[in-house]
Amino acid sequence: MNKDLVRLKETLLEGGYTCVVQKEEQVYTSKARGVKPLLTWLDTKIDMKDAFAVDKVVGNGAAMLYVLLGVKELYALTLSKPAKDTLEKYRINVQYDVCVEGIRNRAGDGPCPMETAVRGIEHPEEAKVAMEQTLRKMYEK
Repeated sequence: MNKDLVRLKETLLEGGYTCVVQKEEQVYTSKARGVKPLLTWLDTKIDMKDAFAVDKVVGNGAAMLYVLLGVKELYALTLSKPAKDTLEKYRINVQYDVCVEGIRNRAGDGPCPMETAVRGIEHPEEAKVAMEQTLRKMYEK
């Protein structure tokens, strides 16, 4: 793992963050769970092209959002196999501690709703729309 990712991993763990992204000298952190920080960064049009990212859990939904953000390198504590495939398809260098078949929901009794939302979707823009719709439905309940 390169020195930038090592430092970002330390920041993630020491700060209790869910994800940390560095673009040049600017570091972005979040303690929000799931894909929320990634959606926020996309919606606010923060330039993360060619940035380094470290994330606690990366499922295929998050992987699609990292593609849209344009990060060049990602380290995940836990990565799903579909996320790994997506990141490799888009030539994002990815490293991880653990690769699992799929991400589980927070209760641990089923698949992550974002993984379900993007199942069968090939294009990151479509995945973003599907996740936003799923989140709206979840908040309505």
